[in-house]
Amino acid sequence: MQHPDYDSPNALKDFMEQSGLAMQKKFGQNFMVTRSEREKIVSEKKKKKGNCVWEVGPGLGSMTELLLKTGAQVTAFEIDKGFIQLLPQFFDKETEAGDFKLVAGDVLKTWHKEAQLLDKSNQFFLFGNLPYNIAATFIADTITKGFVFDKCVFTIQKEVALRMAAHPSTPNYSAFSVLCQNEYSVKNFLELPPAAFWPRPQVASEAVLLTRRDPPLPCKDPAFFVRMVHALFASRRKTIANNIKAVLPPAVDADAVFDACGISKTQRAENLTVEQFLLLSQTAQSAMIAHGGQQSGN
Repeated sequence: MQHPDYDSPNALKDFMEQSGLAMQKKFGQNFMVTRSEREKIVSEKKKKKGNCVWEVGPGLGSMTELLLKTGAQVTAFEIDKGFIQLLPQFFDKETEAGDFKLVAGDVLKTWHKEAQLLDKSNQFFLFGNLPYNIAATFIADTITKGFVFDKCVFTIQKEVALRMAAHPSTPNYSAFSVLCQNEYSVKNFLELPPAAFWPRPQVASEAVLLTRRDPPLPCKDPAFFVRMVHALFASRRKTIANNIKAVLPPAVDADAVFDACGISKTQRAENLTVEQFLLLSQTAQSAMIAHGGQQSGN
């Protein structure tokens, strides 16, 4: 099936109308219509046949087309029923060759099953123009579930991109920043104005590069680390001495935990580095084990 002109908003609009389709705001749909920008993003995945790539929200396949040309095996997650009907027609040869797979439905519900099917010995990438309404949730979900890509290159709302790359003691630094930077080196490398998309979003976008840490930062219990980070950021105006109570049982002396880490209990979460969060969570967990493995039920 003939692909539409991905670089022309008018051609895309005409194609959508002729196909009986319409853009749906509830899915956060915006097509990137600047080919040079799409090529810059895809160029981060070097041409190497057989690499596994996930693409979330392929739309009509403008990014998919370029990814397949790099030799990647693309698994695309799409929720829009109209696009679900068209994508296999656009990429029928690639589907037959086993290089393109379409997963229909909400990626927040379907990615877990697909992750279990992956060959862990192969490199694994995430690319695409992530739908704004689920981008942060999807990234956070994969991280908290312990699922880390070798590399991610995607566009997201600039506000979210700034949070991902934020440094301690800055306004955008948050629990999301810590979770992202614990697993990845984060780099915002390309700002995209609203004019780069159709329909034009109300906000600017940013292309983000996440590279898996190698070697990874030491973390004995990722689940507890996530709990600790969220607890310490739960009330930003409160000190970490107050917020840590949510994860420490009464039998554990919080002051002793802070002293062992060399971290002042009067600090706030926004001032701690990723390494300090790791140290604090591991020291707290050791203290809990020493007191019979008790953990807070909060």
